[in-house]
Amino acid sequence: MSSKNQNKYLFYTGELSLKPDTAHEIHDVLCANAAANLGYSSVLAYHNKKANPLNLSWLFNPFKLQKPDAKFVAFYNTQEHLKVAPLPMPYPIDRVPGKLTNSSTIATKYYFPFHLRRHTKLVHTRDWNFVKASVKNQIPVIFEKHHFQTIPFEPEIINSRYFQIAITQSEPVRQSLIEQGMPPEKVAWVYNGFEQSFLERQPELAQNWRQELLQDGRQILVVYSGALYKFKGIDLLIEVAEQMPHIQFVVTGGKDAQVETYRQIAKEKNISNISFLGWVMPRERLVSLFQGADLLLHPHLSGKEADYTNPVKFFQYMASGTPIVTTEILPLMPFKDSPLIACWCEPDNPHKFADAIKYALDKYPRQTEGYIDSINYAQQFSWESRILNILNYVEESMRPQVIN
Repeated sequence: MSSKNQNKYLFYTGELSLKPDTAHEIHDVLCANAAANLGYSSVLAYHNKKANPLNLSWLFNPFKLQKPDAKFVAFYNTQEHLKVAPLPMPYPIDRVPGKLTNSSTIATKYYFPFHLRRHTKLVHTRDWNFVKASVKNQIPVIFEKHHFQTIPFEPEIINSRYFQIAITQSEPVRQSLIEQGMPPEKVAWVYNGFEQSFLERQPELAQNWRQELLQDGRQILVVYSGALYKFKGIDLLIEVAEQMPHIQFVVTGGKDAQVETYRQIAKEKNISNISFLGWVMPRERLVSLFQGADLLLHPHLSGKEADYTNPVKFFQYMASGTPIVTTEILPLMPFKDSPLIACWCEPDNPHKFADAIKYALDKYPRQTEGYIDSINYAQQFSWESRILNILNYVEESMRPQVIN
């Protein structure tokens, strides 16, 4: 099958909630956005459950490319090249139980073979059902798997020439895929990335953040950004803040309920030097916030979650040029001997983390222009670099062509 229109680099992600604490959704969007920035005809397909069931045109022409709306752009911080294809999933899809009313069935058995396939050169997805649909429809596919594999893979899928590569984010996860049958040559682990906007210096906006956030005469601003789970080290961070009342701690991210819970915990402990901002919008504001901080914090605890994490924020931190204080967890250890401006300490110990903050503040005073060693080192970890790295695993004849 060949067609001059069959050149889409299709990213399929299922649902997009546009809600906080949806790291995998953000990952999918930013991968598609990076491919578009590189000049590929990149399309992000996702489920649209707001489609009007009375408008039956969706049955016959569901693959309609469009630019993301303003809310989408503000939430995910995407650029103008990305196109999206909201796949209509009106009532009763996913509202009435049954295989024929399941959105995955609609996407893989109807939309893909009859409407998406003829436009698609390469598929990129975390959805295993969509992987199988791609292989069965003879469309090359990249599979992203970010957590441990616990069940065997279907040999006819993973051994197909159309199954090009499985991408993980850590070596332990890669090994789990191999243990469940994945050919070692068909699985690689690749770091996550950062958006290009994090390289843009914004000194005035950074200073505005300092004026807004530094309270009660404090002169030092340290920032954590990310999900608000215990294993991320948020409780540890509260303990550290209690030890260091002269420093202003700021936390961004998390669901509304989590933000309120941690605000209450800090209040009950009478810790006034830690603020929980919630989800910062638009997301591009994180660029200047990170540049406005004296230090950026990564207090992740040890444990099973530490073995597979590959936090996007770590690479955003890196690109900001702001010094980092981070715990020594397995996926990040390769960076310990890098040019990255960072201080490291053992996980799970608030006293050691506080000592690392003191050491970092002394060794790496804030620079408005950022530390150039970190910024230069970060260049290789952009989302665009990640896409190019992944495409190197795809047979050349199966890659989409750059169109712009």
